[in-house]
Amino acid sequence: MLSKKEKLEIIIPIYNEQECIDKLIERLLLLKERLTDIDVGVIFVNDGSADRSLELLTAYCKNYKFIKLINFSRNFGHQVAVTAGIDYADADYVAIIDADLQDPPELIEEMIKKIKEGFDVVYGQRMERKGETFFKKITAKIFYRMLSKLCDIEIPKDTGDFRVFNRKVLMEIKKLREKHRFLRGMIPWIGFKSTSFLYNRDSRFAGQTKYPFKKMLKFALDAIFSFSNTPLRLASYIGNFIILIGIIGALLMLYLRFFTKYTVPGITAVILTIIIMSGVQIIMLGIIGEYVGRIFEEVKGRPLYIVEKTMNIEKGENGEN
Repeated sequence: MLSKKEKLEIIIPIYNEQECIDKLIERLLLLKERLTDIDVGVIFVNDGSADRSLELLTAYCKNYKFIKLINFSRNFGHQVAVTAGIDYADADYVAIIDADLQDPPELIEEMIKKIKEGFDVVYGQRMERKGETFFKKITAKIFYRMLSKLCDIEIPKDTGDFRVFNRKVLMEIKKLREKHRFLRGMIPWIGFKSTSFLYNRDSRFAGQTKYPFKKMLKFALDAIFSFSNTPLRLASYIGNFIILIGIIGALLMLYLRFFTKYTVPGITAVILTIIIMSGVQIIMLGIIGEYVGRIFEEVKGRPLYIVEKTMNIEKGENGEN
């Protein structure tokens, strides 16, 4: 009796990637040919693309049954698109990869070999980032190191969403339903045995980055506020420090008043102190507001995403959003 093949599903979020799709499919087909001992499936999640991405993916789904499509009713964001793929995945191994071919899909074969050595998660760790600006490289480096200092869990440095994990991890990720998602932190939070896979990241095959500075900043804030309470503690630390400075200043002025002939002149120092203190208070209120805003989003209980249609999704593979 023939043993049943193990199953791999590759999750690929799509947002205006029409220039990359043909080449991406070509390389995925080659990967599928090489992985003869594994049943390979691909789950594309179209995240409200405004170009021909949906048209191209629909055509490929008609020609290849192993290619599945989840089409959102609108754009819900990269991390939510990956989450939808996870919700619909039902496999022994799951890979997450972007469509721009910066992360070579051929490496998935080697990452699965490391999974079979006894690891639950294998994440791609970048040694080199081709085609990226100096600003993006340096800000990414600073961000990951700052995040590791702020968070209570160990989030691997110099990594993206490119990773492979087994079914045990898949089933646990499905349970995590927070709105502001940072999968690069959520997967380490789950735990289990993980290891890195070092590789050189390629340049984007075509098109423009879908993470301009504004989105990068929002993504960074989601990461920090989702996995660290340190900003809230910072408010207390700053408050205590300012109180200490105030006490020292008050004692100094009393000393000058009663034991010397010098007195603190003018109103300039008072005005500057008021302005600085007001700025600090507003910043602290903003930090608290970020956390309160996230509580507000969670308690509304809205679904993470809305699916407009699916293709090649079998009955019962309906995910939970």
